[in-house]
Amino acid sequence: MSNVFVIVEHKEGQVKRATLEILGHLKSQGIEPTLVALGAPGSMDSLGDSLGKNGAGKVVLLENEQLKDYTTEGYANALHQYLSANGATAVLTGASIQGKDLLPRLAAKFKVGMASDCVDFKTSGDSFTVRRPVYAGKCSKQVAFTKSPAMFSVRPNVLTMGEATETSPSVEKVSAEVGNIRAKVIEVKASESKALDLTEADIIVSGGRSLKSEENFKIIKDCAAAIGAAAGASRAAVDAGYAGHDMQVGQTGKTVSPKLYIACGISGAIQHLAGMRTSKVIVAINKDPEAPIFSKSDYGIVGDLFDCVPLLTEEFKKLKSES
Repeated sequence: MSNVFVIVEHKEGQVKRATLEILGHLKSQGIEPTLVALGAPGSMDSLGDSLGKNGAGKVVLLENEQLKDYTTEGYANALHQYLSANGATAVLTGASIQGKDLLPRLAAKFKVGMASDCVDFKTSGDSFTVRRPVYAGKCSKQVAFTKSPAMFSVRPNVLTMGEATETSPSVEKVSAEVGNIRAKVIEVKASESKALDLTEADIIVSGGRSLKSEENFKIIKDCAAAIGAAAGASRAAVDAGYAGHDMQVGQTGKTVSPKLYIACGISGAIQHLAGMRTSKVIVAINKDPEAPIFSKSDYGIVGDLFDCVPLLTEEFKKLKSES
């Protein structure tokens, strides 16, 4: 299959893991995609090397000073102009906050349908079929595309990156046409926290409303730090002000698929399960033996999180010191 494009998501010169997972999965099916990154001139010079280490053959840098900060309209205009001119048959990106915002606008410009938050995709001849969760993750369905280009986003952490052969990709710089951007970015305020992105974390330790205060959430953060994990939270905990919105896991927060998910004091409402049920291993800690989270967990501890989590933290520290 030719003319397959992957929209590269990057930040501060680093390529997001979801992009690399998509690249690896495409290459495993014999497809050599073109990687397309957007940004200001000179800000993406290191991306070619980063992508080459993961097997990229061709990288295109769409450059324009107005692409320095992400805007839906600017990115969609630039991509539509470039992809139209190059006969795109498929366009893929990660199902991140940016990907979920950008791809619907781009699909509307091409007047095609799209599939979001896919957990797998396959090629057959010149077409793609994808699988995506429905009904809050209770079921999944297979989707085929009737018009070109096929457009879909892929959930981070569900595909294996595989072992890539390092390459020296061809890197092409293109002056992007951004059109009329009506909504402009005035200021970008970075989060004070430098915590690991939840969507890319291999291990997540999450807390619920049972923690009772923002101060008590330190128990969750300490446990996560002991094993190099990311700290998450349920919507109830975020709404109560115990944790920031960037920590929220669930249907109205972030969808995650870590290797290990430890749910502490989280009952397991369907909205929360929708955001983490594809985790490889789920451990639940809750003092209510009838909590719904236990029906979805691989391992469960019936107990008070204020007793259990500090003990886990100490054990994690011991294991880490011995390794």
